[in-house]
This record gives sequence, structure tokens and C-alpha cells, in this order.
Amino acid sequence: MVSRWEADGTATFARRLGRSAAELGESGGTTTCPDIWELSNGDVAIIGRDLTSTYVGQLPAGVSVGDDERLVVIPRSVIIAAKSDIPDA
Repeated sequence: MVSRWEADGTATFARRLGRSAAELGESGGTTTCPDIWELSNGDVAIIGRDLTSTYVGQLPAGVSVGDDERLVVIPRSVIIAAKSDIPDA
């Protein structure tokens, strides 16, 4: 049986993937903004808007959001800027 992935809360922030939201003009001049970070264990942390309640009733077949999960939305420009930093494997 394959075990369920669990987030490792002891992993630390290692490096930003892409450019900051401020650099991309997505921060509105604040320090609270969307971001993508690689953690020390290789996992990825996403900072974005929690739209779980907005999208939970619209999820495609076979997709669900667990009680301990959130559906987070980030601007397209943030993920595009991170593309070159995300390894293929």
C-alpha cells in the first residue's frame, strides 16, 4: 500500500522560486503577497489567496480538498516567473 504524503513542518524556507510579487507588480505595495518557495526538503510552499470555499463545489471529477488542505490561487505571472527555477524531475 502506498502511504499518503504528509507535509514536513520542520522543513525550512530554502529559496524563492521565480521573482517576488513586488518585482512582478502583484503586491499592491504590501509585504503580504503571493509567493512560491522551495523548502529545505524539496517540497514547495505556496502563499496565495485561500479560495477553497469558492471552488470546492466546482472541482473536476476525482479531485477533492481534504479537511487539512486549502485550495490556494496565485497570479499567473508568479507561476510563470518561477518556471525556470522548477526542475523537470
